[in-house]
Amino acid sequence: MKILFLHGWHSVVGGVKPTYLQNGGHQVINPALNDDDFDAAVRTAQAEFDQHQPDVVVGSSRGGAVAMNIKSGETPLVLLCPAWKNWGTARNLKANAVILHSRADDVIPFDDSEELIAFSGLPPEMLIEVGKDHRLADPEPLSVMLWACRVLVSGEKLPSLEESQHSTSASNSSERNVSQEEASYVCDACGEEIVIPLDLTEGSSQSYVEDCPVCCRANTIFVRVDDDGVVQVWAEPEQDYD
Repeated sequence: MKILFLHGWHSVVGGVKPTYLQNGGHQVINPALNDDDFDAAVRTAQAEFDQHQPDVVVGSSRGGAVAMNIKSGETPLVLLCPAWKNWGTARNLKANAVILHSRADDVIPFDDSEELIAFSGLPPEMLIEVGKDHRLADPEPLSVMLWACRVLVSGEKLPSLEESQHSTSASNSSERNVSQEEASYVCDACGEEIVIPLDLTEGSSQSYVEDCPVCCRANTIFVRVDDDGVVQVWAEPEQDYD
């Protein structure tokens, strides 16, 4: 697949989500969008869309609003916690669009996505509740994001919510080698999100020290795998910094 990924406000190019899609073997166009001028961001996204003609557009948060405001024809949209009330004028979605959103999102209310689905006259299964926060950067929402792209690009109808949850479980199982080849942590010293490789053959409970590639401060990385195969990764500073 050729995927146009539109990042959120003050997010960086090459973050966890576009990297996950790229590591899944897909071509990802991930332009830098102007954080201060929404119209400029839309123009950049439109130019990238026109040039590359992607199979699907994925928009995260403010990038979701950008995705809604470009002219994308029949190209499907996968929107992650779209901030459509905050930016742009678009208030409806096309039929081949799906929203992924966490009910625990404390940045963009889940109710906003329910309202957008209702405004657009779309069936409720086009809103998939997934993840535990606004970022949707954990293994489950990442896997669902890729699954939704594949379903919409194939031209198939998205299954009902109950079926989609079942399909997501199957997708997680079939793509376990992808979703668990890498994870990310946030460096306590500089606040950057760092993607790291995983080697689950080393056991279900791991810890090791690694220098942040951005600020070079040392972090202790913890990796835990639960009984269902879900991987959790977090970091703590090796020492306190002034």
